[in-house]
Amino acid sequence: MTDEASRPGPSSEVTPRTELRASHEDRDRVVEVLRVAAGDGRLTSEELDERVERALTARTYGELTALTSDLPATARSAMTVPVPQAKDVVRIECRSGHAQREGRWVVPQRMEVRVTSGHVKLDFTEAVITQPVLRIDTTVRSGHLKLVTRPGIVVDTDDVSVRSGHVKVREPWDSDVPVLLRVEVAGSVGSGHLLARPRRRTFWQWLRRAPMPYAISAS
Repeated sequence: MTDEASRPGPSSEVTPRTELRASHEDRDRVVEVLRVAAGDGRLTSEELDERVERALTARTYGELTALTSDLPATARSAMTVPVPQAKDVVRIECRSGHAQREGRWVVPQRMEVRVTSGHVKLDFTEAVITQPVLRIDTTVRSGHLKLVTRPGIVVDTDDVSVRSGHVKVREPWDSDVPVLLRVEVAGSVGSGHLLARPRRRTFWQWLRRAPMPYAISAS
């Protein structure tokens, strides 16, 4: 009861651009702008170090914009890209086969996923996130629904009922990253599997003890 009461209710207000959550690519783009500005002599090395650290931990577009607001427009042009519009609802029905969303796909406000006999994969590692919550209503009768996450993405499956099969959520490795997206999954698993986990390292990455993909450096 406490969790339900604490969740924000739906709102018709449009979130200002400055309050939209920034992605890893957005942060990297601003860091590149800052490095170019330092190379041009517009920032000292101390200013560069301070702003890069703030850019890597920024949560919103507004925080990133503040780091380049005193730079010429030509230096900021690399980060002036339009914010994609998220759909209200995306429906996926997989009877027998495979369906997936990966790369820079735009996360909608809500998804309806029906898996009868097949595999559905939703890869959020490079997805474009424009709102803080995604609601997934799902029915898995026989097959698999896999959610590939990264630091900053939290998956809640408390509202999923299981008759035969299993539901497993493996949290990303870096718990100190601010929450960028909360995925709330509701529905049922009849005879199948629902799995949420971060992307695995390849064999060669594991052999070389390479860091986990999408890990954020604290430096």
